[in-house]
Amino acid sequence: MELTIYHNPRCSKSRKTLELIGENGHEPTVVDYLATPPDADTILDLATRIGVPVAELMRTGEADYKNATDLPPTGDDAALAAWLSRHPIVLERPIVTDGSRAIVGRPPENVLTLLDT
Repeated sequence: MELTIYHNPRCSKSRKTLELIGENGHEPTVVDYLATPPDADTILDLATRIGVPVAELMRTGEADYKNATDLPPTGDDAALAAWLSRHPIVLERPIVTDGSRAIVGRPPENVLTLLDT
């Protein structure tokens, strides 16, 4: 199984999720999404795989979110995905995908649902 993790190495939940993946015998592709932000299409695809609107992938406590003057309406997934690609710090983390499904690793043990199949 090929896994990809959208990872922030400074985030303890993201580090723990990556650790759990390794402990279960997988070596995922690691995307440091702050250095290499996913494009809008990728964010839309991840939201679809998780089964949530893009607004649910936003960290509303982040200063970039709170101070945003250009935030699109929360019901506009395409516009929000484009905005998130420009403000990746607001993207929920970590996100792990196996190519067909995806989860948010909060709590990190959520990743086990991808590894059990």
